[in-house]
Formats: sequence, C-alpha cells, structure tokens
Amino acid sequence: MRALARTITLVERRDPSVRDLEEALRSDASTPGVAGFTGAPGTGKSTLVDAVVTHLRGKEKSVAVLATDPNSPFTGGAILGDRIRMQRHALDGKVFIRSMGARGHLGGLSLATREAIRLLGAFGFDEVILETVGVGQSELEVAAVADTTVVVLTPNLGDSVQMIKAGILEIADVFVVNKSDLDGHARVAAELRAMMNLAPKRVWKPPIIATVATRQEGIEQLWSAVVAHRSHLEASGRAKELTEQRLRDETAEVAAELARRRARQALEDDPTLAERLLQDGTPYRTAEEILKRDANR
Repeated sequence: MRALARTITLVERRDPSVRDLEEALRSDASTPGVAGFTGAPGTGKSTLVDAVVTHLRGKEKSVAVLATDPNSPFTGGAILGDRIRMQRHALDGKVFIRSMGARGHLGGLSLATREAIRLLGAFGFDEVILETVGVGQSELEVAAVADTTVVVLTPNLGDSVQMIKAGILEIADVFVVNKSDLDGHARVAAELRAMMNLAPKRVWKPPIIATVATRQEGIEQLWSAVVAHRSHLEASGRAKELTEQRLRDETAEVAAELARRRARQALEDDPTLAERLLQDGTPYRTAEEILKRDANR
C-alpha cells in the first residue's frame, strides 16, 4: 500500500518517471470496475461511499476509493475530509483510500484520476470508487471516467429541482436519495421522476434508490443497481465504446499537457518570443510559431 501511495503521489506531481512505470506495469494491469459518486455538498457522499465499501468487503472484494477534496490554499494538498469519515477501513489491507486535490480543476476530479485508476488495476483492486469534490453542476467529468455515475441527493437541502436539472440529470446512471429517514425524501424522488419523464428518452432508465448510509440501509439495492447498469453496458456494446472514448479523451489531455509544457519552456528559453508577445498584444501568433517549431523538430 505504501508503494501504491507513493506512486500516486508521483502521478499527481506529473513526474516523468510515471510513464516508464506505467509501461512496465501494463502487462499486469487488470481493469477494475469504476463507480463515480457525485452530488452537492451535504448529501452524505462520503458516508455513503463508506457504507458501499463495507458492503463490498462483505463480498470479499478489494476496494480503492479516490476521494477528490478541495485544496489547501497554503500547501496545495488535499484537506483529507473524506478520509476522516472512512476511518473504520483504515487497517483493512484490501481497502485503499486516497484523497486527491482538485487543484482548481472544475470537473470535480483531479487530472491524475485516470492514471491512478490504471495503477489501481495493476495493483489488483476489484473495484474503484470515485468521489467528486462536491461543487454541484460543474461535476460532469466523472461521467467521462466512471463506468457508472451515481448522483446523490438528500431531502431538505434547498431547491432539489435546481440541483438535478441540466447536466447532473443527464449524467446519472443511478440516483440515490440519501438520508431517506428524513421528511421530504418522497418529494425528492417524485421530482426526480417528473424530471426524467420530461427529459429525452434513454435506453437505460436510471433507478432511484433510497438509502440511509449511517444505518447501512439500501446499500445492497444501490450496488445491485450499479451491477445491473454494468451488465446493460456490456450487453448493448456501450462498454467498448466508452473505453475507446476514454482513451481518446485521455490522449487529448496528455497531448495538451505536453504542448503546454513545451510552450512554457519555449517562452523561457527564447526572450524574443516574450518581447514579440508584448508588441503584438495577442498570444495567437506566438502560440502558432511555437507549434510550428515543435513540428519542424
């Protein structure tokens, strides 16, 4: 576990050695199931994830949790709030919990998440659970990374319709109304059904699961819904399509990151570029020149 933690730290730091390590581990890597949990702050995502981990360990599954936390404005590191809520699994050798800083990334996930998932597969984990930072409607990237996206809501958290409209409604494969022992849970579920009836029809209709994570209630039904969605993806051929799309997205991200590094290096190495940039007042020409230099190498 210590080696895995150190390796993910290298991934987060964008250390060049990670590329060689991933190449070396490629033949040993399995593909874990990936479930993403997202929703507004206060819905109990961390407690729900903790309950799911308990359920999976009861089935002898090894589980890794990547919980994206807000960053400290002083150190840049994750604040670790999610890990604090999952202390009962701290000594379990089949559970790995890692807080990763969002580092200002508005998609709700750390940029290093995809690489970390591959490493977790190489280390033999059966299931990976992603928990996003909790910032509402900007958390759409989780759907591009997870096999199944679980959107968590709760009663009495303001305007529930506002929370579930637009992108959040569209990315959900499973809806969870957590804290369903509170008054108002039936109203949230009814509003969800009404919204889905108004939305464009989908082949997969997201189920609505009621849970009380603190009492482990509804967790078996929740995970059964996740497994059913995975079976649907395999049967429909969508699983292969999603895998291909993820590889394309990641390749584009890597290419953009490499180009960004080279552009910054070029601006540092060639002072005339910076001078010309000040004269032109626009970065486009300078950026095009940097790209042309790269292409001619």
